[in-house]
Amino acid sequence: MTYSETLDFLYAQLPMFQRIGASAFKKDLSNTHALCAFLDNPHQKFRTIHVGGTNGKGSVSHYIAAILQAAGYNVGLYTSPHLQSFRERIRYNGEMIEEQYVIDFVAKIRPLMTQIKPSFFEMTVAMAFDYFAQKQPDIAIIEVGMGGRLDSTNVIDPLFSVITHISYDHMQFLGTTLPEIAGEKAGIIKKNRPVIIGNHQAEVEAVFERKAEEMQSALYFADKHFSVEETQGKFRIFEQKSLLLETESELRASYQTQNLPTVCQSVSLLREAGFQISKADFAQGIAQVCTLTGLRGRWELLSESPRVITDVGHNEDGVKAVLKQISQEKYRHLHIVWGSVSDKDQAKILCLLPPEAHYYFCAPDVPRALDAQTLAVQAAKFGLKNAVVIPSVKKALEAARKKAQAEDLIFVGGSTFVVAEVL
Repeated sequence: MTYSETLDFLYAQLPMFQRIGASAFKKDLSNTHALCAFLDNPHQKFRTIHVGGTNGKGSVSHYIAAILQAAGYNVGLYTSPHLQSFRERIRYNGEMIEEQYVIDFVAKIRPLMTQIKPSFFEMTVAMAFDYFAQKQPDIAIIEVGMGGRLDSTNVIDPLFSVITHISYDHMQFLGTTLPEIAGEKAGIIKKNRPVIIGNHQAEVEAVFERKAEEMQSALYFADKHFSVEETQGKFRIFEQKSLLLETESELRASYQTQNLPTVCQSVSLLREAGFQISKADFAQGIAQVCTLTGLRGRWELLSESPRVITDVGHNEDGVKAVLKQISQEKYRHLHIVWGSVSDKDQAKILCLLPPEAHYYFCAPDVPRALDAQTLAVQAAKFGLKNAVVIPSVKKALEAARKKAQAEDLIFVGGSTFVVAEVL
């Protein structure tokens, strides 16, 4: 098969959570273990860092990878979902996995796929492990897909684990309270392996403390040791109260101040493990994180006059962070192009959105998408009545551009899939 035929085959044959939702979710690791056994356990042939959490795990994963790359190390990076290309999920020193490798891998495991019928995510994780085993990076950063305890990535034995901010998301799988969700995330804590918790959250602190004690794992709350201030895209990083670093970043949003202490603590553990990371490497990795790793969709400026910005924040805390960032921008009128998926609690999100903005409700082109008209009806209940319904994401953005004046701000978001389409 060609590369495009291979992808068509995967999308057609394998259930994909991002597209269809709950029916693609697998509640155990048996398929992952079977795939890894078939491939001679590639995940055991290179060192890893495991990164989970609700919000921020993608940014943290890319930051750590960028800093290590700046220090001259060969770095694997596995993340999900992708925005533009499937190949974004698996990177080596910032470069996407080769099309030919994808073709050859699928051909190699196709007989097993017909037997065990893995999910799209299970197959992708196995591909990443197989690729990294061949590439032999100095270390690979592995981002959890969803949850932790039952996530397909949770077969690795990492150098250390990282858990970023916990908030409400995927509650139909992970639980309806923050402690329940944290319990699933804590499932990535491994025996005698350190774990970094990004943020002190009173509701879930004890969950992590109990799990770390059970696993005899050293526990680090990153924000106990590091703090970060941001001013117009410049970050000042403190260890305790001493200035450690001052740098700009391609990720300019102020919400990165919540992620960077976690990154700092990760660098500290990497140094303890023997990785040579200078202050200059640290600063370069933060400053050039997008250039080094290919990260996109985090408060990304698409154009000026009017300013068009997009961000993948889509759950309650993610949207709050986006709205806080919008409040720091200067503009005359605010236009919001917004779409969502049908299995989200819309009320928790819509009540946060500013009623004075002009809305362009749309629907991303995936089976899980929430119908744009249905979204508009629900939004009106929360006072979001200055709105038009334009189902196509791209046409909704075109309409916003036509209506907006040069000094206005257009924000595009609500779903990773909306961001993917505008990119």
